[in-house]
Amino acid sequence: MTAGLQQRPAAPVAPASQPRRRGRASRTVVSGGDRVSRGWMIAATALVAVASLYFLAPVLWLVVASTKSASQLFSTPGFSLADWHLWDNVRELSTYDGGIFWRWALNSVVYSVVGSLLTTLLCAATGYALAVYRFRGRSLLIAVVLGSMLVPGTVLAQPTYVLLVNLGLNNTYWGLLLPGLSYPFGVLLAWIFAQNAVPLELIEAARLDGSGEFRTFATLGLRLMSSGLVTILLFAFLGSWNNYLLPLLVLTDVELMPLTVGLTGWNQASITIPGLQILTVVGSMISVVPIAAVFLALQRFWRAGLTAGSVRG
Repeated sequence: MTAGLQQRPAAPVAPASQPRRRGRASRTVVSGGDRVSRGWMIAATALVAVASLYFLAPVLWLVVASTKSASQLFSTPGFSLADWHLWDNVRELSTYDGGIFWRWALNSVVYSVVGSLLTTLLCAATGYALAVYRFRGRSLLIAVVLGSMLVPGTVLAQPTYVLLVNLGLNNTYWGLLLPGLSYPFGVLLAWIFAQNAVPLELIEAARLDGSGEFRTFATLGLRLMSSGLVTILLFAFLGSWNNYLLPLLVLTDVELMPLTVGLTGWNQASITIPGLQILTVVGSMISVVPIAAVFLALQRFWRAGLTAGSVRG
């Protein structure tokens, strides 16, 4: 019986399908394994280059114009170099009106550095509390913070000025520092950073070890949120350095004005005093230096902080 059985031939094995080859010339592998068309990369690079040129062109003009004399400022093309008068312009800027420019620069440093540090600390405490504690009205408070970001600062300038006058804080340093402490965007960032960076289990462990709430925030919360707080610090510094409307309303003493208000006053007065035109240009060029220095110094911190709260584990 077995002799009558015929052994069936084995079924042929289908050859494995060959993967399709993708042209390397038309696609490029980026992080995450995705493939992006080289045409899109070229278009994106060109767009970024054009945007960079658009934003850097005024700065380039400012640097070139600062090296010219007052007569060459309007008699030569904007981006063409002329005789080198930069040091003469800086010397004249330093001596004009008793060196008031450097007093304005010092005021801007005080308003920006002190104000941004206080603002960052207050935002960190508020965001930490919203992320760690559960209390009645927490969702409503978060909604109020989000809603307040929709209100333009120009709308609040006049009521803030009236409030400062009633408190007797107009024409004082605190008249500019205290309103800057209210920074809803910084509170929102601190809340997101705290949610991602501060584990609740670690807070509970600290409480079991006898650590108080303030000590836990100062020793654990601030350290874990440090990368995100640098981002808030940078934004608060830039906002305070470029602040114009509130100082214009609050301050009447020339000795207390920041660079934004002082240089704008020079620009308006240059209609009748032609020599102030070149001083305004040089002063504007110098006022850009602190912003660039802070940006470059904090670059590696704020780049990490921007993505610290983007993904939650």
